[in-house]
Amino acid sequence: MYPFIHIGPLTLGTYGLMVATGLLCAFFVLRADLARRGVAADAEAIIGITGLAGLVGSRLYHLLETPAEFFADPWPRLFSTMGFAWIGAVIGGFVALVVLARRFRMSWLLMLDVASPAAALGYGIGRIGCLISGDGDYGIPTSLPWGMSFPNGIVPTSERVHPTPIYEFLTGALIFWILWRIGARVMKAPSRTGEVFAWYLVLSGVARFLVELIRLNPRVFFGMSNAQTASVVSVLAGALLIAVSRRRPAAPTRRA
Repeated sequence: MYPFIHIGPLTLGTYGLMVATGLLCAFFVLRADLARRGVAADAEAIIGITGLAGLVGSRLYHLLETPAEFFADPWPRLFSTMGFAWIGAVIGGFVALVVLARRFRMSWLLMLDVASPAAALGYGIGRIGCLISGDGDYGIPTSLPWGMSFPNGIVPTSERVHPTPIYEFLTGALIFWILWRIGARVMKAPSRTGEVFAWYLVLSGVARFLVELIRLNPRVFFGMSNAQTASVVSVLAGALLIAVSRRRPAAPTRRA
């Protein structure tokens, strides 16, 4: 594992590099989605502001999962480069996108639809940073042939464990592909605006719930981890949004 890359006097964290790579890939996906929908909006601003809001939300959510530890020594924990929570990134990004929708005079559901495929791919690529840095975001011990150990990681282990960041990269890429296809199918039906985002909530929630089954995170709520509890809420919210979008009356067809 390579938590840091040293280039002369410069030290770069591999996790941060992969997060930046994920944001760059998300930018190209977002720009392509805006273009195919014929929407005039600044993809650079959307990715930059949403990415920053997602990182801040992810960090704050992680810290507030253990408030006693955070308030006992807040400043070093606040500016640490370790510890981020997926659901905090979703919340922070959601708020930023809703605000940006008003800025670009778009429906907030349309903005969320456009951002969802980019978010899925960017998240998956960012997870490779967890793998390269060995930040402890791995799973339980395994005897499977693709099990990995992280003796030189930020959180080292000599046991062979599930490389869960690889699982999340693969599922993130798959979810991106599914959402892109759904977007192509529904973008010409205004009554179904919000359905891509809804499927993002469902698919990403299911993926995170399943990967948590083989993670070392503590169980805090009905035998579920915090991430699993948030995943259940995500799936239910997405399913509700799908049901609502499909009950909307279709726009009348114009006749020549």
